[in-house]
Amino acid sequence: MPPHTYQHGDFPLAKVLEAKGERTVSVCIPARDEGSTVGSVVRAVVQPFLARAGGSGLVDEVIVLDDGSSDDTAEQAKDAGATVVRGPLGAGGKGQAMAAALAAAAGDVIVFLDADVANTTPAFVTGMLGPLLLFDHIALVKGVYTRPLHGDPTGGGRVTELVARPVLELLFPELSEVRQPLAGETAAHRWVFEKVGFAGGYGVELALLIDVAAHFGPQSLAQVDLGERIHRNRPLHELRPQAVDVLRAALERAQPPLTGPA
Repeated sequence: MPPHTYQHGDFPLAKVLEAKGERTVSVCIPARDEGSTVGSVVRAVVQPFLARAGGSGLVDEVIVLDDGSSDDTAEQAKDAGATVVRGPLGAGGKGQAMAAALAAAAGDVIVFLDADVANTTPAFVTGMLGPLLLFDHIALVKGVYTRPLHGDPTGGGRVTELVARPVLELLFPELSEVRQPLAGETAAHRWVFEKVGFAGGYGVELALLIDVAAHFGPQSLAQVDLGERIHRNRPLHELRPQAVDVLRAALERAQPPLTGPA
């Protein structure tokens, strides 16, 4: 069964706010050396949604997990209104940063956003929260979007198209319709994250997808179209470590394991 697919416009603020009820929401933003963009990402959440900043109250806290930045990421995030938490020294890796952010957060529902996106909008938050707050059977939500590259409207997401989606199609065909399995825009109930945990490194997003589907079924997944996502596209040589982590996460979860005898 393919994941439930929605548009961010399906979840207007008033509808999502009403569905929130007594639950609390934390938005967590892992960041390393993202001083040029993290402030705008934080403001897209704080200003419309954080009650103490005059927002609607949909979001109860915004946490930036500063994962060993050498630039002004922490200062930019704090100035924009986030609570800044320092990551564990020497831990490294996105999965470890997400685990540290979850440990620092208090919310019943957790939304993860990437810190390097230049065009984050409030619809990223309402869109991701909508399926979780409105539909009891949804356990995990992923963002989907178009990714421009070098002036073309598509072409970004090379690890997604060359590694993540092919390996899902071959080893986990029930997840082959997930369009952005590596999306950093990820949301779930706290208890879901606590149950499945976080894989290390860049394999964390694919591992979450596979693990949630294994525990709760593919029908527990949803994806929400967030429109266009603009961020820094890394040179090819920087993508190999990410591709290795992604492939490792998939192979470790393949049944039967794709390894030789001990």
